[in-house]
Amino acid sequence: MTEYKDAELLTEIAIAYYEHELTQEEIANKFHISRIKVGRLLKKARKEGIVEINVKYHPIFTSQLENKLIEQFGIQRALIAIDEHSEIEQRKQVAVLVNNFLINTLKDGMTIAVGQGRNVAAVGEHVGISPEKKCNFICGIGGVKRIGEPVDADNICRNLARRFNGSNETLYAPAYLESRESCKLFMQNNVIKETLDRARRADIALVGIGDMNEQSYMVQLGWFTSKEVSDARNNQGVVGEIAGYGFFNLNGEIIDTAMSNRVIGLSLDDLRKIPCVIGIASESTKAIAILGALRTGIIDVIATSASNINTVLNLVKV
Repeated sequence: MTEYKDAELLTEIAIAYYEHELTQEEIANKFHISRIKVGRLLKKARKEGIVEINVKYHPIFTSQLENKLIEQFGIQRALIAIDEHSEIEQRKQVAVLVNNFLINTLKDGMTIAVGQGRNVAAVGEHVGISPEKKCNFICGIGGVKRIGEPVDADNICRNLARRFNGSNETLYAPAYLESRESCKLFMQNNVIKETLDRARRADIALVGIGDMNEQSYMVQLGWFTSKEVSDARNNQGVVGEIAGYGFFNLNGEIIDTAMSNRVIGLSLDDLRKIPCVIGIASESTKAIAILGALRTGIIDVIATSASNINTVLNLVKV
């Protein structure tokens, strides 16, 4: 059987079983093959991506997941989105939950420290009607050059301030410097220091949670090399980062890597002192990073998908 015909048969059998709801016995008779072979072909169709099963979780189920997570990690909330096939759609669904949380939580006079990245940017780009909140959205990290979509903290702050009719404040500094020494000097600048001091006193922080991927946004920006990322992962046990540069292992222990202390922004210790840190990670690849982040004790509200939360809870049982 040629590769084309093989795929064609897998598709026909998958349609017969999943769409036309024929039994495996009926399919076996129709295609003149054994029932055992039908089972093998259906399994192969799932493995090769011809069939994709996506579970839509009921709100009661996500509420149960949230309660388990709160009990396990002592966090304030878990914002759990149903699973979507599209990564872009998944990011939007998580952003909707974060936006609704902000609507219900923000009060006049609050300060919100804002990080960078696609997941945080999706919150700022959310289309919807938001009530007026006299809040100040302040950059928790310096500026970056833009490659593709605008996911820098300054752009996100502007979007959030515009939507809530609040104000925004820029951190006038580059996000990344090539050495720890240069970073230390920049952090002593009065303008930078005063802005970060205001961010440190924030009521809420919005940050992304990343995994140790050699194709990460920071690697694309040229902050870190793919070798630095892989060395931290393979040699130091780093499983993820918070805010783009604070690294930790699976036990939630903060790890000093070659990439540490080279970014101008709020440190993990700074974030730990903020009353409500919202960690956002929509991608299905980030369950292990989410687990490590929760164990740091820094994250107060986690926003992600149901499948990620399920995986985290299963990992805890192991």
